[in-house]
Amino acid sequence: DFQDCFCTSRTRVESLRPEKHPETSIHQYLVNEPALSRLPPSTRAREVICSTNVSHYELQVEIGRGFDNLTSVHLARHTPTGTLVTIKITNLENCNEERLKALQKAVILSHFFQHPNITTYWTVFTVGSWLWVISPFMAYGSASQLLRTYFPEGMSESLIRNILFGAVRGLNYLHQNGCIHRSFKASHILISGDGLVTLSGLSRLHSLIKHGQRHRAVYDFPQFSTSVQPWLSPELLRQDLHGYNLKSDIYSVGITACELASGKVPFQDMHSTQMLLQKLKGPPYSPLDISIFPQSESRMKSSRSGVDSGIGESVLVSSGTHTVNSDRLHTPSSKTFSPAFFSLVQLCLQQDPEKRPSASSLLSHVFFKQMKEESQDSILSLLPPAYNKPSISLPPVLPWTEPECDFPDKKDSNWEF
Repeated sequence: DFQDCFCTSRTRVESLRPEKHPETSIHQYLVNEPALSRLPPSTRAREVICSTNVSHYELQVEIGRGFDNLTSVHLARHTPTGTLVTIKITNLENCNEERLKALQKAVILSHFFQHPNITTYWTVFTVGSWLWVISPFMAYGSASQLLRTYFPEGMSESLIRNILFGAVRGLNYLHQNGCIHRSFKASHILISGDGLVTLSGLSRLHSLIKHGQRHRAVYDFPQFSTSVQPWLSPELLRQDLHGYNLKSDIYSVGITACELASGKVPFQDMHSTQMLLQKLKGPPYSPLDISIFPQSESRMKSSRSGVDSGIGESVLVSSGTHTVNSDRLHTPSSKTFSPAFFSLVQLCLQQDPEKRPSASSLLSHVFFKQMKEESQDSILSLLPPAYNKPSISLPPVLPWTEPECDFPDKKDSNWEF
């Protein structure tokens, strides 16, 4: 089984990249999407790192923890090429059967899914009982990290539009292939140094395709941790005989939009029962509903002009620049959001799943209309300079060896598979 596959020798290095795919594999169900012309040139030409030799990687610094603190996330350098990469290291001996299956799912699906807005795993291998996952270094980290570091009171509408557009494109690809993400949130939206937005968090994903047939609803209700519940739809939390479907993810998009706009997670401080009652009471709330935010009052104001313009708070930047004035990094305490933004949020947060738009329809919403008019580097003009190298001089890195003790018990779930 999966655990036996990984937990064999403590010295042997095994690559987990599948070489051949049976005819009955997931490939026959995947939807191919044409190449996207809007991708930055550096993204299309990016070199893929495939080395499974541990000595080829220098761990620079730990940049996060995740997977319920079972995984340490490192910025590292691939020494043969000098390329910065992200490495997630997990001790499989500390994982129960459920978590091993989640890891297995994330690893397999990351190989089969090929889309620019879905996070890529370049190489996956084991070093004894330790799972190493090598992926591109996302210089801006996650959208939730951007909120904490630069936008504690929420992002501008222009930045929200750029981030959500890329993430929903990735979500639409998953939906086209019959998969429900079940964990769409800001910490699972990553931004690269060249402005590419990708959706991660595939370990919670569930397929509607069983034995070659696509089902209309799902009745699988895993034991979600309380940390992800604020983003979950009412029907998923309700766990009744009606089940849930792809529209459950659209509800999570609406919650994430509120999260990006306010800098706070709706329902975060509520007990699970109170949260469910709040979500079920309807009608759909808006990002202005202060009752859903933890210990704060939203100070956003609805725009009185530009009806359905899809254009909210403007950020004045000169085209072609990747810098932004320091006073733009912190969103003003009083913000103006367009009617198009409120329309998007309320559509996503409809209590009745059938009244929510599909991911494909959402991409055509007036809120994203301006994306067609903006340049490729628009998102970079709204962000501070990207982190491309360690800011401090680091001591020489010794070859990696297995830690003699387990990781300390920290509560940081910002990095998840």
